[in-house]
Amino acid sequence: MSRTKRAACGAAFLFALVALLPGVVTAGPRSLPPTVHVLRFSYRAHDGRARRAYLILPAWYGPGRNPAIPLVISPHGRGVGARINVRRWGDLPAVGRFAVINPEGQGRALTLFSWGDPGEIHDLARMPQIAAKAVPWLRIDRHRIYAFGGSMGGQETLLLAAKFPHLLAGAASFDAPTNMAARYRAFDHLPFGDRLQRLARREIGGTPSADPRAYEIRSPLDWARRIAFSHVPLQIWWSRRDTIVGDQVHESGLLYRDIKRLNPEAPVTEYVGNWAHTTEMKRHGYLPFALAQFGLVPPTGQRPPSDGPGKAQAGIPV
Repeated sequence: MSRTKRAACGAAFLFALVALLPGVVTAGPRSLPPTVHVLRFSYRAHDGRARRAYLILPAWYGPGRNPAIPLVISPHGRGVGARINVRRWGDLPAVGRFAVINPEGQGRALTLFSWGDPGEIHDLARMPQIAAKAVPWLRIDRHRIYAFGGSMGGQETLLLAAKFPHLLAGAASFDAPTNMAARYRAFDHLPFGDRLQRLARREIGGTPSADPRAYEIRSPLDWARRIAFSHVPLQIWWSRRDTIVGDQVHESGLLYRDIKRLNPEAPVTEYVGNWAHTTEMKRHGYLPFALAQFGLVPPTGQRPPSDGPGKAQAGIPV
């Protein structure tokens, strides 16, 4: 039987089993390959609201064949939603035999614009328990839980590493904002910047000058010391040509420099290139390379986008 037919048979078997799980349905973009499947279920966020999560699994994985596998927690970017985040992963969970949970998230006031809300970070830390409760036959290797996120999802990945270091075996952020006060001011230079500033005031509780502490607790730069001594292996990816989170030298780049200044032995690696915002956190970008650094997929043969920290070369063309 061909690999595709085996995947189709496994998917049909899974559909029948999922029907027996309350609140869990099969879901996912039609563009995903047949070697993976997606389960959708609801969870209660920190404020009691019902939110959705999308769990990507290899198509062969199910109640009759459920070894303990790694889990990747993947918070979504600003304004795009968890379902769109699912598309970034392609067939990689099948290639590497791991699971990915993509939570919808919930901030203090907003859903798609949580911007590192403390309650949202706590919810991310609960994702292994949430997934295991929703899908009882899911067995997670508790020593191999990771976080991967791009843009706002990268910001929340960094905050998760800072606040829950014992949870993670590794983390990777792509093109993350690290200074929310600077981001608020930079919104002036983006399309619909006034709307973004209104959303930020609503979610965070005011302007940076009115409530600076509220912006600091959402800024990975203000958690640099905690990250530096977290012992979490960390990849920081950023682009010199990022037009969404501009001035990345003083966002993700500054965070890397601060971590190394505070703890030269910190297990953090910087990858610098010239790609468009978050285009490398995709199946056909540098996402396989980043996963391979943690042993989640086999070595890819890709060359890293730079020869060393701070030396920019061209990333994959966009």
